[in-house]
Amino acid sequence: MFSLLGLPEEILLLIFSYLDSQALGRLGRVCRKLYQFTCKDAAWRRIARRCINSGFTQQGVDTVSGISVKERVKVSQNWRKGYCSRKTLLKWKCNLMPWIQLDGERLYISQAKDIRAYQLRSDNNGLHRQPVAIFSAHQDDVCRFVLTNSHIISGGGDGKIGLHKVHNSGSLQYSAHDQDVNCIDCRGGVIVSGSRDRTAKVWSLSLGRLGQCLHTIQTDDRVWSIAISPLLSSFVTGTACCRHVSPLRIWNLESGQLMTCLGTDFHRGAGVLDVFYETPFTLLSCGYDTYIRYWDLRTSTRKCVMEWEEPHDSALYCMQSDGNYMIASGSSYYGVVRLWDKRVKNCLHFYSLPS
Repeated sequence: MFSLLGLPEEILLLIFSYLDSQALGRLGRVCRKLYQFTCKDAAWRRIARRCINSGFTQQGVDTVSGISVKERVKVSQNWRKGYCSRKTLLKWKCNLMPWIQLDGERLYISQAKDIRAYQLRSDNNGLHRQPVAIFSAHQDDVCRFVLTNSHIISGGGDGKIGLHKVHNSGSLQYSAHDQDVNCIDCRGGVIVSGSRDRTAKVWSLSLGRLGQCLHTIQTDDRVWSIAISPLLSSFVTGTACCRHVSPLRIWNLESGQLMTCLGTDFHRGAGVLDVFYETPFTLLSCGYDTYIRYWDLRTSTRKCVMEWEEPHDSALYCMQSDGNYMIASGSSYYGVVRLWDKRVKNCLHFYSLPS
């Protein structure tokens, strides 16, 4: 008598790969053995690679550990359908929209001239209300910051760059620009910064050359966003688009020379407020013209390969990607966060902050 469970595991995985998530979940209810088999990560991996925010990159690399792939597929479906619980985690009396980054069990938030770190509760019930650390290095508001394994690097309205050690209270600062440091990024021991003073600068993070400016680049326009390539060979700047040059330009990290410009049809004032690399050859940008654009440097630098328009004509201040299909964008009006699937033209859902 033929038994499905008598087949080799690799054959079963091949057969089950033709099932969708609903059918695979129902299969696990047939018997204990099939339930145990359908709980294996390998059975859900193909489905998860097509899901949004499941922890898999476009190349199929699993970037999440400690959570089963089956559970991640369930969470991904909740993302797609907009199922979530809404609660207020923190409140503060500050008119400025904060810059926020989540790193493991800590949430880092800029509040005026400080950066505060809040610990996630072990029961997944929000945050501890008191910060576990406060990082201060500026006399004016923090414009933006980035996290590395050992440091928080921030740019402030006082024109200075602040370096904060993550695991203790040590901080230092140095003068970087004549005006606000609007954007900053760090990779491989190198910092890049951009400012309202129409310059972008490259800095060393190595101990012997800490705070030393390696290059000063005259961008002839206010710099709103900046990002270093994963290959550490170049970086991209997003500017205000108030001059007759492309607001997206890529520069050589070692020499500071202009390598290429992206796009040809930007309107005056269509400044790029956020930009980041997904891979060494692909990057995302967004800004005042209400579009998210996806660029592939292997095809063309003259035109983006995909774009998505904010439906309420709001400037897009920031965005983030799961490295696969999902994009989350934040607009300026009413604190609206929109969820996008790259395979669909319209946004999936939006979440508005309570007033």
